Amino acid sequence: MHAKFSNGKTAEYIHRIIESYDETSGTNFIDVKQLPDKKGIRTVLEHLQEILFPGYSGEREITRENMLYVIGDLVTQTVWELKEQILHAYRHECPLQDCSDPTCKEQTDQAVDTLFSSLPEIREILKTDVKAAFDGDPAAKSEEEIVICYPGLRALTIHRISHILYRLKVPLIPRMMNEIAHSETGIDIHPGASIGEGLLIDHGTGVVIGETTVIGQDVKIYQGVTLGALSFPKDSCGNLIKGQKRHPTIGDRVTIYAHATILGDITIGDDSLIGSNSWLKEDVPARTLVAMEDPKTSFRSLKKRS
Repeated sequence: MHAKFSNGKTAEYIHRIIESYDETSGTNFIDVKQLPDKKGIRTVLEHLQEILFPGYSGEREITRENMLYVIGDLVTQTVWELKEQILHAYRHECPLQDCSDPTCKEQTDQAVDTLFSSLPEIREILKTDVKAAFDGDPAAKSEEEIVICYPGLRALTIHRISHILYRLKVPLIPRMMNEIAHSETGIDIHPGASIGEGLLIDHGTGVVIGETTVIGQDVKIYQGVTLGALSFPKDSCGNLIKGQKRHPTIGDRVTIYAHATILGDITIGDDSLIGSNSWLKEDVPARTLVAMEDPKTSFRSLKKRS
């Protein structure tokens, strides 16, 4: 049953809402070219994860006998799905009102070809991430458990896909992919961040890794860590200057414990250990322990409740 409104209130609501749609605003998508859609991107990511970790979802029985056909069908379907989404992204940003420019199609084909050609390499890198999680987490019982259950690996898998598309300057899609990972895992990695092999993100909730962050090999990051910007350079008109390095560079074999905050274009040297709740805005030499002084803890008896 539809709710009834007196005095024409429903028409008033509709009229006032439509009046708020500023024609020049980026907060509405009226009369724009078709955008890539979140549901489609999520499907692409699920299929790509199934290709990278065959059989992990349990939705497809993959054997040595049927592998060629099952994976072949999955790759064929996912190539088509991703091309559709990327083409929407390019055409949305195309300056032509009625885009028939073959460049959009050519860029789409190139991006998809580059990504799918890179999947064997991505698999090899993800194997190092799985091993890092297994070796670094005493609670891990098997590598299969890590692939199926660990949010850190899920976020890294999506990032290693989206980073390739980001480097190719594919519009919208890389950020959409990482925001899907963010919503699922609580781990916020910008697709522009450069991440080396063998990264362990343990627990992961609240981890933030900014766009121009560079992370070396065999790094461990725990929950609540922020690798962020300290300040944002502006031009003479006060507008933000984008594209400059403004996030940390983390060396090889660095461990960053829970809720540490590392800000700005600084370098954390190889083999350093950053303690929990540390706050850093300056370079740290290699093989350095950074630790906050322990807060004073006091104990006192509570009165017995009557």
